[in-house]
Amino acid sequence: MKDRIYNFNAGPAVLPEEVLKEAQENLFSLPGVGMSVLEISHRSKTFDAIIDEAKENLKSLLSIPDNYHLLFLQGGASTQFAMVPMNIMPPNNNADYIVTGSWSKKAVKEAKRFGTVNIAASSEETKFDRIPNEYKLSKDTSFVHFTSNNTIYGTEWLKEPEVGNIPLVCDASSDILHKKIDVSKYGLIYAGAQKNMGPSGVTFVIIRDDLLERCSDSLITMLNYKTHTENNSMYNTPPVFGVYMINLVTKWLKKLGGLDAMYKLNREKAEIIYNCIDSSNGYFKGHAQKDSRSIMNVTFNLTTEDLEKKLINEATSNGFSGIKGHRSIGGLRASIYNACPKVAVEELAKFMKDFQKKNG
Repeated sequence: MKDRIYNFNAGPAVLPEEVLKEAQENLFSLPGVGMSVLEISHRSKTFDAIIDEAKENLKSLLSIPDNYHLLFLQGGASTQFAMVPMNIMPPNNNADYIVTGSWSKKAVKEAKRFGTVNIAASSEETKFDRIPNEYKLSKDTSFVHFTSNNTIYGTEWLKEPEVGNIPLVCDASSDILHKKIDVSKYGLIYAGAQKNMGPSGVTFVIIRDDLLERCSDSLITMLNYKTHTENNSMYNTPPVFGVYMINLVTKWLKKLGGLDAMYKLNREKAEIIYNCIDSSNGYFKGHAQKDSRSIMNVTFNLTTEDLEKKLINEATSNGFSGIKGHRSIGGLRASIYNACPKVAVEELAKFMKDFQKKNG
């Protein structure tokens, strides 16, 4: 990777090299347009073609049924923490949340502003090292919310919770597009783009038609899902460059072979790092329980904090970026999202083994 280091940052995260090169090549002037994508009008036919192609590619990659709307919004997943209950908690004004990390706790905090929140399950007692096996849903709940992958603690749902006919809402910010999912099982999915989809500044939302009936006309205009579905995500100026980059990423994924091929590669990458941890005789210790391990974010510790600091410093000197764990829990973390190349993971595992030999 000439002139580039190995990027393991949790987000904004690594982007595919060929996507970056294409964007660089055409940044000054889009072919046949005579202007940069940074300059074009969001009301132009050029951008219409870009956003429509991005939507069609996402529909194809995820096999999204026709009774769903795709939105490109702003404000990050943190805004969705409030928009979701604001829009679809009525008329019952209560919802169930499964708490598996810091982000789902923040989602709960916002939801409580709009109604009653039932904690259906939580793994906080064991420092969020697992995905709960059981959860208790309340009667007449408006929806069930869960976070599919937890960047800070390195846990991930292998399959979505079974909730029957209750609308299932998912914060998929850190593992969207890492594999095929059955979108028909969900009422709403939202995700910040800056892990697997593109640059920061775009929030992707998939919402089922029937849930729009819950969105009151009395809501703040910009925080009403109906505003954005009725205006093709262009009620105001959308994040044009971000949508353009998402379109390039979706084309890269299709060229790669789609999400089944992407998932196969993601599993191979994760296995390399986890094998390194598991074969270290306790020198490296994974935070997450084995049946809850994330494919996107590998979190681990060494035997002492001093060794952790030494590894982080040496990793940085050797061209590995983003290995330091989240500030709230410390330790180490390797975020190996879709665009993280397999060679980067192989080199990191080699570095970890060499470090153990020298410092074991």
